[in-house]
Amino acid sequence: MYDELTQKDIQKMEEEIEYRKLVVRKEALEAVKEARAHGDLSENFEYHAAKKDKNQNESRIRYLERMIKTAKVVSDDSKEDEVGLNNTVEVYFEEDGETEEFTIVTTVRGNSLKGLISTESPIGKAVFGHKVGDRVKVQVNEGYSYHIVIKSIGKQVDDEAIRIRKF
Repeated sequence: MYDELTQKDIQKMEEEIEYRKLVVRKEALEAVKEARAHGDLSENFEYHAAKKDKNQNESRIRYLERMIKTAKVVSDDSKEDEVGLNNTVEVYFEEDGETEEFTIVTTVRGNSLKGLISTESPIGKAVFGHKVGDRVKVQVNEGYSYHIVIKSIGKQVDDEAIRIRKF
């Protein structure tokens, strides 16, 4: 299965790769050299910790490069009045009378604690492509679902945020 990434996601990953190769890698190699100079490597904790950090950095670089190489690039463009990628959505939960706001993102950027909801999550799947005022069923699993109403959609247009509301 390919991970869906936007061009912006790929750009951020490439920036991280460059930073890790030019800055973190250099620092990690210096830390290994310095720890090696302390003598007996078999009982040298600093040396083993430095090697571990160096290896983790290299693993992260390989992981990001593989993600970019195998990614399916998707567009974050959507119709003006529909929920799409990188849109901020305000929804009303009918079950408990609460209102929440979150941003729809690709799977790799999903982080519910920061309000970033993946297109693969139940709520992300449910609202994607819907319009303000739509009542949507969120199917969590075979035995449980609930309804939400889309109250507004925030869109980013040329570095300027606009909000679409139904009054």
